[in-house]
Parts: sequence; C-alpha cells; structure tokens
Amino acid sequence: MTTLQNRPQTALVVIDVQRDVVANAHERDAVIANIASLVDRARAEQVPVIWVQHADDQLVADTEGWQYVPELQPADDEPLVHKHYGDSFEDTTLESALAERGVGRLVVTGAQTDACIRATLHGAFTRGYDAVLVSDAHTTEDFSEYGLPPADKVIAHTNMYWTWQAAPGRTASVVPTADVQFAQAAG
Repeated sequence: MTTLQNRPQTALVVIDVQRDVVANAHERDAVIANIASLVDRARAEQVPVIWVQHADDQLVADTEGWQYVPELQPADDEPLVHKHYGDSFEDTTLESALAERGVGRLVVTGAQTDACIRATLHGAFTRGYDAVLVSDAHTTEDFSEYGLPPADKVIAHTNMYWTWQAAPGRTASVVPTADVQFAQAAG
C-alpha cells in the first residue's frame, strides 16, 4: 500500500502519447488501442485519468507533432499535465492533481519506455506511490542504431525489472491490459 496518507484512490496516467513521440513506436496501434481501452474502463469506473504532455526543443509545444494522437483525447474535466523533463513529477502539476483526487496508486501507460515511462515510474515510487506498469500499454521506438537493444527488448526488460521493484510500504507490479484492476484489494 502507498506510503501517502489518505490517498486510497487509483489513477490511470497516460504519458506522452503524442503524434511525433509515437510516430515510429513499436506496435504503435496495438499499444494505443490498449491505452484507449484502459481510458474507457477508467472513465466508466470513475477512476481519474491524468494526461501528461511533453515539450522540449525537439518537441515544440503547440505544434502538430506535439498534439496527442487522434485516437486518444483528454476529456474536458481530465487534468493535462505539461512537462519538460522525463519524470512527469519534475516541475509539473502532477502531484497536486493526484493529491486533489486522493490518489496514491498509479497505473502507468504511454511512451517512451526507456525515458519518460521509466523516469516517471521511479519518480512515483520514490515519492511514495504504488506504481503499476501496464506491460502491453507502453512503447518506444527502435534506437538500436545508437547501440541500444531493439524496442521489443527494451519493453521486455522494463517489464521484467519493474516486476522486481520493492520498497517499504509501496508496491510495484506489471500487468497486461486485460488484468488491470483499478480498485485495490482490501488488506
């Protein structure tokens, strides 16, 4: 259970599923479809959906490539957190959006696996949140020309190592889209 006091709620966090970020992403359409199904389920179960949108010198705010993909659009009452660093908590409104909603457990989806997903998972965990990574709802592009493993191996490795994260009073887990439970088990 989270170490954050009076924060029993879960939120779905959708990170950087922006046009240019996922244009060449591994299994782009399948990952976006999984995220869309989670967004639909979260909304139906009245679980907060928090959207994160990155901007920097290469991904310029208010450009077409900076926009969320057409398949995924925030509802008017869902927070949109703007960020400039990998960790979605750094110098953003994410913490206040989660605190307002009593959230202590995050279900994390989005892009890029090897950057903003990893940074946000670790940022959440060190801040006291329980963090669930949805194994088939995050992606990255192939950066093997720069010496990294292919995208599918980066995703598999991230899923594997997040499974084994542990810290006092917090939980980390990895589940596929079909097994995501927004309600926490009692006890």
